[in-house]
Amino acid sequence: MSPASPVVELVKATFGYEDGPVVLDGVDFAVPEGRALALLGRNGGGKTTLLRLLSGGLRCVSGALRLDGEEVSYDRKGLTRLRTTVQLVVQDPDDQLFAASVGQDVSFGPMDLGLPEEEVRLRVREALEALDIVALEDRPTHLLSYGQRKRAAIAGAVAMRPRVLIMDEPTAGLDPHGQERLLEVLGRRRDSGTTLVMATHDVDLALRWADEAAVLSPHGLRTGPVEALLADDALLDAARLRRPWGMAVTRLMRAHGLIAPDARGPRTAEDLAAWEVPRQRTP
Repeated sequence: MSPASPVVELVKATFGYEDGPVVLDGVDFAVPEGRALALLGRNGGGKTTLLRLLSGGLRCVSGALRLDGEEVSYDRKGLTRLRTTVQLVVQDPDDQLFAASVGQDVSFGPMDLGLPEEEVRLRVREALEALDIVALEDRPTHLLSYGQRKRAAIAGAVAMRPRVLIMDEPTAGLDPHGQERLLEVLGRRRDSGTTLVMATHDVDLALRWADEAAVLSPHGLRTGPVEALLADDALLDAARLRRPWGMAVTRLMRAHGLIAPDARGPRTAEDLAAWEVPRQRTP
């Protein structure tokens, strides 16, 4: 299978905040079509900056942002094209929600595009159904629980019908039940063809959820299949990440001959519980 073409990519991107150090230096980062990609790295390592560069919220000091192979222009036309393709959901939903009710907030993006009223209503309904929050359409945003605010913020991005949905720590602050509900929603978006990028510190979540990973460390950015990158101890140490639980269990199973050296091991506790260990033959 040939590799998927990137929808959006940074090429030799360098960025530093005013009067501050360089945060990213010559980074290449491509987001392939139809994949789920986990972005991992230490606190303050540049993950949020990288996501904002991808979505056009920040502009590279040098290098380029490309959309479908063409360099993005930062005029109104170029940014509108980018933002109808790529949507960013920030970590704190209170930084994103601003309207009086959920429905009004979700409708803002489509209305800003100048879409007909009927089309706006259709998109709002679609997004609310996708995030399983139809019952919250008329609810004031300040009366939502934290998990509901998270899903309302994502619904606002989904209403733009982006090809790429970028999320900064979407499961942070959620209890286990809230995390599972959100992951189910994201699974449906993935099945519908949306390309997903998630910044997270949770290596176990990344192993379970992602096809590919991008690990940001002081040595730069490395991308590749999630299992390969999260088995690289030197890379994980540089990024101040631990080895995922599933990878640690797989290593032990291989050491005890329970699975072949090149076989894929369990990613979750549920996988392990369902694992069929070969029975030893009695002499």
